Amino acid sequence: MSATRKPYPSDVSDEEWALVAPYLTLLREDAGQREHALREVFNGLRYVVRSGCPWRLMPHDLPPWFAVYQQAQRWLAAGCFEQLAEDLRAVLRMAAGRP
Repeated sequence: MSATRKPYPSDVSDEEWALVAPYLTLLREDAGQREHALREVFNGLRYVVRSGCPWRLMPHDLPPWFAVYQQAQRWLAAGCFEQLAEDLRAVLRMAAGRP
């Protein structure tokens, strides 16, 4: 979360971020073309998903809607969320004693 804004209920926790960040990092965190922090972009996506608001009505203290939208499309195209869900499913199956 940015130090200049209050957190939203939809913001990712440190524990959640530690889990999902490796799946979302398509470029190095310090990549030259990265204009917004990856965690803030993910927070923007979570805001839209959890609140159901249209992209263009995202709060102005999150990254711009088009930056969040474009990055979400990249994550979807790269299969980031599918891989995360698959790995979580495998962990849960193992924890339940199923192969």
